[in-house]
Amino acid sequence: MRNLNLPKVVFGTSGLGNLYVELSVQTKCDIVKACVSHSEKPVFFDSAGKYGAGLALESLGQCLTMLDVNPADVMISNKLGWFRTELTTPEPTFEPGIWRNLKHDAVQRIGYDEILACYEQGNQLLKNYKAQMVSVHDPDEYLAGAGNEGEQSQRYQKILDAYRALNELKEKGEVKAVGVGSKDWKIIKRITDDVKLDWVMIANSMTLHSHPADLVLFMEKLRQDGVIIINSAVFNSGFLIGSDYYNYQLMDPEVNKELYKWRKDFFELCDHHGVTPAEACVGFGLTAPGVKSIALNTTNAERVKKNVLMALKQIPEGFWTDMKNQGLIDSQYHFV
Repeated sequence: MRNLNLPKVVFGTSGLGNLYVELSVQTKCDIVKACVSHSEKPVFFDSAGKYGAGLALESLGQCLTMLDVNPADVMISNKLGWFRTELTTPEPTFEPGIWRNLKHDAVQRIGYDEILACYEQGNQLLKNYKAQMVSVHDPDEYLAGAGNEGEQSQRYQKILDAYRALNELKEKGEVKAVGVGSKDWKIIKRITDDVKLDWVMIANSMTLHSHPADLVLFMEKLRQDGVIIINSAVFNSGFLIGSDYYNYQLMDPEVNKELYKWRKDFFELCDHHGVTPAEACVGFGLTAPGVKSIALNTTNAERVKKNVLMALKQIPEGFWTDMKNQGLIDSQYHFV
């Protein structure tokens, strides 16, 4: 089903899984309530078994139930491939150091039976709700973990087996759409060459600072094929709005002088045109061909409404002209 009714803003849920900070149940429910209140329907939540070893899914289901939200007004995407297990070590074995006070661990399981087990577990955690959109979580990282070419080939076959299972779920009417999310858009391209997908989530790749021409051409082809695109991580993990982390790597002002110079000039143009850096990033992220929605995450309920309004902000045409004239975006990018 490619005619998906998605709102402009997709709400990420990693914060519900205690990413970097442990949130109270009340705070999580306040966030979910704000998302429901300020989004067009259906309100879209993007989650994953990896987020807090299933805690994000569990918290989402708990909060939606407490708020008595009609399941028909909710669309949940579950990125599959991580299965909740018993915690037997002081902290989880996956992504150590970034999740707070988890009660479970998670292991990666990708393959035909494995992905179905992840799907079933996810729905159990959601309780009164279920995932309608499914995908394989971070196939790029899964492939990168192979020790040699032979193992990578085996892992890619497991990814294809997983998609066979997910498409069977769709054929049975258990889910509405099958997609993929990845930080490496070339892995998305590889998969779409072999699997018919309804949607893709592109992360860290199509941003105001980084928008390679070959990616734009690929997105245009997806649009022509009727594949919906969700654009994610449009701030390059925060650097474009003031953080010192670019794509999750700490930058050094002395070493990365050119990058910091780009941001300084960008901030000055934003100030000149009365546009916030975040608004510019979101606005640009929505211009790319085929993009239906932008994915935004927050751990602050008061931020939700601002995130939704950012997607509606009209960016002055002169801002884009000045960005091109100063070489801050590709002059050949014709969508702004």
